[in-house]
Amino acid sequence: MSKSKKFRELTAKGGIILPGVPNAAMARQAERVGFSAVYVSGAGMANATAGVPDIGLLTLTEVAQLAGYIARAVKIPAIVDADTGFGGSENVARTIRELEAAGLAGCHIEDQQFPKRCGHLSGKSIIDVEEMSEKIKAAVAARRDPDFMVIVRTDARAVEDFDRTLDRAQCYIEAGADAIFPEALQSEQEFRDFAGEIDLPLLANMTEFGKSPLLSFQDLAGFGYRIVIFPQSAFRVSMKASEHFLRALKESGTQKEWIDEMQTREELYKLLDYDPTAEKWLGLGD
Repeated sequence: MSKSKKFRELTAKGGIILPGVPNAAMARQAERVGFSAVYVSGAGMANATAGVPDIGLLTLTEVAQLAGYIARAVKIPAIVDADTGFGGSENVARTIRELEAAGLAGCHIEDQQFPKRCGHLSGKSIIDVEEMSEKIKAAVAARRDPDFMVIVRTDARAVEDFDRTLDRAQCYIEAGADAIFPEALQSEQEFRDFAGEIDLPLLANMTEFGKSPLLSFQDLAGFGYRIVIFPQSAFRVSMKASEHFLRALKESGTQKEWIDEMQTREELYKLLDYDPTAEKWLGLGD
């Protein structure tokens, strides 16, 4: 079964949690602990790899390469944040083909104007419904794998209002969206009401320090959300831990007190399926 078909089956059966993973090693960790799929955050790639903010600074080529590393490192499906699709309708079509070729099971594209902003910051602007609908049609027509999921994100809640967000979602469904991602809803009731109005798989974003309340996966699945992403949670935890370590190292000049907090070499090799004694890793064996 293809990963894209597997992802569709997972969402059809009920809600699934997707942890955000900024790199392939963390994706392997998520797979090892039992997650059924992973999410490749645009912010995660920009922040962790390039050290830049989430304002559309990575190119399609960079995103396809980085997300492809993640998708190929695991057996479970991975979906990716494709921002605005990297341009107009023709660009969106190429984006879909490139992400399919990289091994992703799906992606989401959004209705922000370029250059985009993080979905939970003020000052966003969005394109016309008609223009976004054309992008969606181009995305759906471009995919070679009919199971590749085209998820459409709308940032209208922060720019227009809740009712207009619903209107846009309905238009995007008519244009061919496979799932809808209402970004930055502002209350539990809004998440509940949105799910009550949209008859299509829904994605909920549980990012921290944003405009949305932090609801549990169980609550959101109960409302009807099929995909719940935690895009930067693991990255934020790891960054906080590494900051503490670096401060301690600068002060003490040794890592000895941190050994018990570290992943061991053996644990890393196990995660990477690496046997340092095997000739195949040197290109000498089968």
